[in-house]
Amino acid sequence: MFGRDIGIDLGTANVLIHVKGQGIVLDEPSVVAVDNSTGKTMAVGEEAFQMVGRTPGNIVALRPMKDGVIADFDLTESMLRHFLSRINVRSTFIKPRILICCPADITSVEQKAIRETVEKSGGKNVYLEEEPKVAAIGAGMEIFEPSGNMVIDIGGGTTDVAVLSMGGIVTSKSIKTAGDQFDNDIFHYIKRHYKLLIGERTAEDIKKEVVSVSPGGRTESFDIRGRDMVTGLPRTVTIHSEEINDALKESVSTITQAAKLVLEQTPPELAADIIDKGAFITGGGAQLHGMQELFAEELTIPVFIAEVPMHCVAHGTGVILGNLDKMSNKIRA
Repeated sequence: MFGRDIGIDLGTANVLIHVKGQGIVLDEPSVVAVDNSTGKTMAVGEEAFQMVGRTPGNIVALRPMKDGVIADFDLTESMLRHFLSRINVRSTFIKPRILICCPADITSVEQKAIRETVEKSGGKNVYLEEEPKVAAIGAGMEIFEPSGNMVIDIGGGTTDVAVLSMGGIVTSKSIKTAGDQFDNDIFHYIKRHYKLLIGERTAEDIKKEVVSVSPGGRTESFDIRGRDMVTGLPRTVTIHSEEINDALKESVSTITQAAKLVLEQTPPELAADIIDKGAFITGGGAQLHGMQELFAEELTIPVFIAEVPMHCVAHGTGVILGNLDKMSNKIRA
């Protein structure tokens, strides 16, 4: 088989892979289960995610990515090797060209780490591109025109806010407040107020089923189960939207303030374009109930959620891969 061009959205929460000519061929949690006693990888992706919080002492389910960058090089390499072998894009003679996305503000050392890890996993030429730019392309925004475009990409580990024009980023900000921080806020709220320990997956279920970040957006109740910190026994409690919404206020405010800061730093002509065209929200965090209404109120501009927000970066890599020979001088090879 000949080597192919592939795009990778190497996210803190999920890994998506786009193969040129085929579309998105893989969408799996970025989790690796490892046997501590032998160091052997037991499971990767969805299979490993099912083990989170449910493994015996010698097996741990880990996330090799943290805050949008690589936290464990060996685990990330193992995870990528597994995914690439599953989609069968590697060849004995020709290795695939790989386009991989990274947060807008990562350091040159972090960029080098990503590139080297992907090369070891089986890539020939590795290209890096900024995530908000790729997300904007995937959302269908005309970023190569001389006109202002604003994207708010809320992932698992980072939120990237950027204004783009003429194919480049004009102003941007990347913050380490995103979906994982929301889960953490919920975990600590339940622990503090109910003296109940819950797992990572329960926190995520609460985020999906109960939370609303816009005022008066939801009035749901939800039964959760966990371990009582006093008795050590299992216990069930009922929580309500209003209390969990309050628990997320600080983190949500951090994201809206970042968006305001980017707008304040945007040249007036581009800001005028954004007033007309609005901003797009992409990434898994876009699916949080009330996110569109919240940003529209805070930024006083039209705000839209991309059609499939979690797939925007992967779709964007597909567009770039289709024009890789033309664009290779504009991206970091």
